[in-house]
Amino acid sequence: MLENKFVVLTGGGDGIGWECAKAYIKAGATVCIIDKNPLSEEKQNELINTKNLVLTCNLTDEVQVSNAFNAIIKKYGRIDAIHNNAAVAHPSKTLDQTSNTEWDLLMDVNLKSILYTTRYGIAHLKKSQGCILNTSSMVGSIGQDNHAVYVATKGAINALTKAMALDYAPFKIRVNAVSPAAINTPTLQAWSEEQPNQNEIETYLNKLQPLGNMPAGDVIADACVFLLSNAARFITGTVLPVSGGAELGYRTLI
Repeated sequence: MLENKFVVLTGGGDGIGWECAKAYIKAGATVCIIDKNPLSEEKQNELINTKNLVLTCNLTDEVQVSNAFNAIIKKYGRIDAIHNNAAVAHPSKTLDQTSNTEWDLLMDVNLKSILYTTRYGIAHLKKSQGCILNTSSMVGSIGQDNHAVYVATKGAINALTKAMALDYAPFKIRVNAVSPAAINTPTLQAWSEEQPNQNEIETYLNKLQPLGNMPAGDVIADACVFLLSNAARFITGTVLPVSGGAELGYRTLI
């Protein structure tokens, strides 16, 4: 589905991002992973002898992002898709308890990184008539207690996705978002450890989705492959729930 496509993927080193990287490669794409941390040795071994690229980059640093895109274009000459997946979810706090430093980090990683990847990638997407995909979260639509700033960033991503879709439609660039609920990732595990009811949280998360226990990130990756592919060629401005039905009304969770 993604043969001969060159995909830039931020936050591709673990969790949903790594599952997307593997799915994109399996679908025929060349993937350029941009992550703040180097890949583990095991993951590096999976990419040995492939044409895929891994760049270590602080996505809140505009110069580093610019340099990363220059390196990608120098190596491949084109970009067909940008998947803005990088995010931080810490801290799990109400708004009044959130420090300025914590606010700035969440806003910079979750939102400003999209500004930078778009700023340095849009000219190349115009040439390829490519697409942009943002990783949102169900909490950006329905809210979540004790997680105010993270929720705010994901709500902003939903609105930004729609605005970008309108702005770039004249260039035949599609912009969509994918919206997971509870996915078993290192980020969610870290969030769970911040909760006061740690002994109960896994049971709660497993019951959250009517279709069953919280899955791994591969279910999100499959949807992302579709949204980047030509099969989704007339879809833009969509925030696609891949949530197992978590948002579908009142349910008994006990």
